[in-house]
Formats: sequence, structure tokens, C-alpha cells
Amino acid sequence: MGDHGAVSEVAAVDEELAASFREGDPGAVREAYDRWSPLVHTLALRALGEHTEAEDLTQHVFVEAWRTRHRFDPARGPLPAWLVGITRHAIADALGRRARQRESVESAAADQPVRGADRDTAEHVVDSVLVADAIAELGEPQGTIISLAFYEDLTHHQIADRTGIPLGTVKSHIRRSLQRLRERWEVADVAL
Repeated sequence: MGDHGAVSEVAAVDEELAASFREGDPGAVREAYDRWSPLVHTLALRALGEHTEAEDLTQHVFVEAWRTRHRFDPARGPLPAWLVGITRHAIADALGRRARQRESVESAAADQPVRGADRDTAEHVVDSVLVADAIAELGEPQGTIISLAFYEDLTHHQIADRTGIPLGTVKSHIRRSLQRLRERWEVADVAL
């Protein structure tokens, strides 16, 4: 009987947390993050295979959950199950973007004729493919953010509006991504 009482108590706390979360209590999102971000992170890491990308996706899931909390219906299932659903959608989106970027890189390489006499064009194509490949290796959402910044020439604010990612997060992704690209190319230059 003692175990049943403890389970009922946990269920009551979970229901109270879910109700507070749906009502917009900032403390509830903090508590939900503390309790279930390890689960979300583990799912993301297993699917994406990269820690930074999994961390970014975890943050994205909780921002999205908070932003769309009015859609959460405790009668349809518990809060952690709803968070897992958002996580699955975010993982599918990230994998889809990754595949589209890879296809874009492959398509750009296939569409560019390389002539022996046109060395500058060939070098430009190689550079473009290398840059696109490096951006694709950044993972998501960094690859998309950098692509929007450089290929579409969007401002930080425009990127935040288009992606739904908070402005500060967009700025930090750009800063970290540029640092990673710089380090990668510095290592490549040293190797040559």
C-alpha cells in the first residue's frame, strides 16, 4: 500500500505541474525542463549523434513547448509524453534539413561544369562546395541559420522571425558556428 500512495502522490504532483505549465507559470517550465530535459536530450543525441546539435534541439523543444503550451491537453496524455512528441517532430525536421542540405551540396557540385582551362571557375566551385559541406556539418539549427545569414543575406532579426528561434539564440548560434568554421579552416591550412 505504501508504494501505491507514493505513485498517487507523484501523479498528483505531475498533474499539478502540467496544469501550471499550461497556464503559463514560468516556474513550471523550469521544473519541467529540470525533470525532462535529460529524456529529450537523450532522444535527440541518439537520433542526431552530435552533442551540440542535441543540446540545441533540447532547448528548441522546450521553447516550442512553452510557445505552444495552449495546445497541451492533459486529458490526452501526460506532459512528458507531449514533450516526447514535440521532440520526435523536431528530430524529424532536423534530419530532413540535414538531408536537404546534403542534396543541395551534391546538386551544386553536379551542376557546376569544371573545365581544365577555367581554373578560377573550378576553384570557385570547389570553394563553394567546401563551404556548403562545412555548413552542412554544423548540424541543425546552426547550418540553417548560417545558410540564411550568408546565402540569403538575412539579418539576425529576420532569421529569428523565419525560424521561430529566439534572437539571442540565433546570435549565439552564428557566433559559435563561425568560430567552428574558422577553427576547421585553420586546421586545414596548417595541414596543407
